[in-house]
Amino acid sequence: MSDMSDVSGMNGSSGAERPIRVVVVDDQPLVRAGFAMVLDAQSDIDVVGEAGDGAEALSLLDRTPADVVVMDIRMPVMDGVEATERLVMRPDPPKILVLTTFDTDEDAFAALQAGASGFLIKNVPPEEFLTAIRVVAAGDSVVAPRVTRRLLDRFAGQLNPGPQQEDDRLAVLTEREREVLELVAQGLSNSEVAARLYVAETTVKTHLGRILTKLELRDRVQAVVLAYEVGLVRPSSSG
Repeated sequence: MSDMSDVSGMNGSSGAERPIRVVVVDDQPLVRAGFAMVLDAQSDIDVVGEAGDGAEALSLLDRTPADVVVMDIRMPVMDGVEATERLVMRPDPPKILVLTTFDTDEDAFAALQAGASGFLIKNVPPEEFLTAIRVVAAGDSVVAPRVTRRLLDRFAGQLNPGPQQEDDRLAVLTEREREVLELVAQGLSNSEVAARLYVAETTVKTHLGRILTKLELRDRVQAVVLAYEVGLVRPSSSG
């Protein structure tokens, strides 16, 4: 299951907890039905609604609380990027898991910038899809670190860092937190960061948690995007 095992702190839902509430958004009814069927077969997941486009999803989520939204990108009326942007501005927004294909990297990049917690390829195996839902619900991201790095390297020219903002935004971090952020943005997993800095992996997780809190970010993906935006990490040709 590749780098999804990188994600920390998601050791599952204990069966006693409330099921994860999921809304599935896709303009193809058969695709929606397929995802809903896979999800509803799980005892710890409830599909609480379906929508055919972003506008319909926003309306549905006005009246139906959800923990995770499985969001298609290309839809009529309102696409998944705009819907994601609007959702993450809400007081207690659900986590957004974007569905894409790897021939639409631009869409995945836009979704990450908009605030999605990660993306999946549409033909992902069911077990990876289910793991992704649980990981995102637990507050982590499902984009493999190196995939994030490769994606952002490709589109870093679209990130316009403001030199003035850069110092202001990172000034709240300690030197070690800044170091951790830089390594995470380079595509290193928590265990790799720990090895590089000669510290325990739990220490890296603690630093990362403080970074997210101080910078008011939701997850690791947004931290990586920010590192690019402020120029802490530069695009690499090696990818």
